[in-house]
Amino acid sequence: MTDPAPPRPATPPGPPKAIATPCVKVCVVDGESGLCLGCYRQLCEVAGWARLTDAERAAIMAELPARRSRIRPEKLAIFG
Repeated sequence: MTDPAPPRPATPPGPPKAIATPCVKVCVVDGESGLCLGCYRQLCEVAGWARLTDAERAAIMAELPARRSRIRPEKLAIFG
């Protein structure tokens, strides 16, 4: 008598959930403010984005509109 085969792991229902991101593919860090001119995140936030929880990403994304004022308008003007 043979042992029954171990149960197979459940197949995931589909591709993994997409990670929300404010990235607009303008990856230029402003040396004065330390913020990306495209999404207003700090370089460490960009680098660690995939490791953050959904709640941590949401908290950062909520702060981003206010960060825009930390960048001189003439720097932002080059991106339209």
